[in-house]
Amino acid sequence: MTLHLVDSFGRIGEENAFAVLARATELQRAGKDIINLGIGQPDFPTPPHIVEAAVKALRDGAHGYTPATGILPLREAVAAYVQRTAGATVSPESVLIVPGGKITMHMAILMFGEPGAEILYPDPGFPIYRSMIEFTGATPVPVPIREENGFAFAAEELLGLITPRTRLIIVNSPANPTGGVTPKAEIDKLVAGLARWPDVAIMSDEIYDAQVYDGMSHVSLMSYPDIRDRLILLNGWSKTYAMTGWRMGWSVWPKPLYEAARKLAVNSYSCVNAAAQWAGLAALEGPQDAVHAMAAEFDRRRGVVVAGLNKLPGVSCISPKGAFYAFPNVSKTGWKAKALASALLEDAGVATIGGPDFGVHGEGYIRLSYASSLPNIEQALERMGDFLTRRNAG
Repeated sequence: MTLHLVDSFGRIGEENAFAVLARATELQRAGKDIINLGIGQPDFPTPPHIVEAAVKALRDGAHGYTPATGILPLREAVAAYVQRTAGATVSPESVLIVPGGKITMHMAILMFGEPGAEILYPDPGFPIYRSMIEFTGATPVPVPIREENGFAFAAEELLGLITPRTRLIIVNSPANPTGGVTPKAEIDKLVAGLARWPDVAIMSDEIYDAQVYDGMSHVSLMSYPDIRDRLILLNGWSKTYAMTGWRMGWSVWPKPLYEAARKLAVNSYSCVNAAAQWAGLAALEGPQDAVHAMAAEFDRRRGVVVAGLNKLPGVSCISPKGAFYAFPNVSKTGWKAKALASALLEDAGVATIGGPDFGVHGEGYIRLSYASSLPNIEQALERMGDFLTRRNAG
């Protein structure tokens, strides 16, 4: 028997961080000591008041369907969050609660991706951007994210890649995998330049907006009224509130696109888990102490990671300004990036991700997550140093 999948499934990719996680788990089960700096999730528990809100919701009978768009109190809380953080007035009727951040990019790319269309996306960048673009048959156009720019996008370079076939631009700041944060001056240039392309939509992935360092401020594209009628905002609870497994995300849509997004929700997942939505409400409206404490701890670890990486033979690393990733340059180690990441896992017991898993411009780099304990980070750096010294000596 031969089952014939549609051709688009031959173009779909994946997120290799989960493949590395699976291999690391397999090695651990075989008795090998593994330090996992590959997966991008906080190593903190979800704050107790958020967990209790979900438990209470279950005990109070939140067992049924909710509106596909999300419960109204939660959409109101998201609108208030956007007002606080971006100074932008948002109607709850433009907010969509979704099961994780990927759903927003999935919806946006489905809306604009088709053969003949072009979609711009950051490279190196989150791998699902390109995967979904190729799935739709659209042409993926990588926007180079360069170390010499501090891993911020360059507005002039991005604008120069737009053509009459461009339907959607994806931007991400603070960024995965680089930790780059694009400064306001560069975002100002981008928004000004987009005036020449009024028919191009923008999706801004701001899932790491709570992790910004060195006195920088997160600049949300929601704070630019000139593009609000074509801007899709992606955010959620996973990174800010240590809620990766809860699968809770939110998005803000311009009025012309909201109904299409709602229909996609109805046709795919119906609604987000009811009790989780009440947990999300407690996260946004409750105390933010844990958010600030996590960001401060990530900042402390960031300093240790950057200093440690810069001591390794053949490795250099600029200081990331956001998220919880370092993206060291390993081009002088004599290794290709993916081969090095594989060898570090198998030989040294340290899980990292090879830069090419994030795009063609990722060669020469690996990604480390410092969303792990300081002792783990220090031991991982020691193992990496021993490995590189031993292999270089050999």
